[in-house]
Amino acid sequence: MRIVDMHVDVICKLLSRPKTRWDATGAELFFDTTPERMTAGGIGLQVFALFLPEELPSEPETVFQGAELFWSEVLAAKGMKLIRRSDDLEAASRENKIGALLSLEGVDGLQGKMWALRMLHRLGLRLLGPTWNHSNWACDGALEPRGAGLTEAGRTLVKECEKLGILVDVSHLSDAGFWDVAEMASRPFFASHSNARAIVDNPRNLTDSQIQTIVSAQGIIGITFVPWFLTEEEPASIDDVLRHVEHVCALGGETNLAFGSDFDGIPRHVAGLSHPGQYPALTEALLKRYPQRLVEGFLGDNAYRFLFQNLPK
Repeated sequence: MRIVDMHVDVICKLLSRPKTRWDATGAELFFDTTPERMTAGGIGLQVFALFLPEELPSEPETVFQGAELFWSEVLAAKGMKLIRRSDDLEAASRENKIGALLSLEGVDGLQGKMWALRMLHRLGLRLLGPTWNHSNWACDGALEPRGAGLTEAGRTLVKECEKLGILVDVSHLSDAGFWDVAEMASRPFFASHSNARAIVDNPRNLTDSQIQTIVSAQGIIGITFVPWFLTEEEPASIDDVLRHVEHVCALGGETNLAFGSDFDGIPRHVAGLSHPGQYPALTEALLKRYPQRLVEGFLGDNAYRFLFQNLPK
């Protein structure tokens, strides 16, 4: 099984400590996700989120610094392959390389400049979440008390993403923002790292109607390993991950389910699932409960299909 992980925050850590090298001896002391651990865990495709640390200026220059680190650190590591088109997915598998896909988590730093979005697209950006948990020029996030949806500038952003072939990620959006995207989207959209709100009532999790809407839109839902999204009584376990898997499946999402770990973006981890090298433990637990065909879908095939169908040809 070649596993797809829809969200890690390696680039954010690289931005916060620019002298730290990702593919270096001892990197595992700072990073959850390393090339060695990805290989050990069977990762076939990894989405690298570009999220700006709070201590850095929220401006285009910082965003492009993050994009440069994606190229100079992530893509420069042995065995990595840039994914920009659907054909690249097949090439990475054929060449036995790990596909690396660039995502933008929060458009704050773009400052509403569509030229910056278009330049990021040329650098490989193919996935985009309009905000993190707060509000910005495009929309409100899941923890913004106002709870508003997309601004006019945010609607322009979504339209430009669809024109460029950038897929919209609704994780972190407010509920109103989610429904705005669902209403105006002409292409499938997805949630890279969110769980089921019916199990854990956290605004970062998806309601049943949101899950069903993503399923109807032929998107995907990346179950995340953020402990406090999985259970109200930590420490979280792999069994807690399986509860959210089961709930999405019960809503008709068995072919829309994936995983988005949020490794390198969280201070605490699921017991026995603290880095990508431990994905085999999740695989083993899934195989005890589901047929291999479904498990292969959860771990990679569903996400591969979604990306192959929706990335530029």
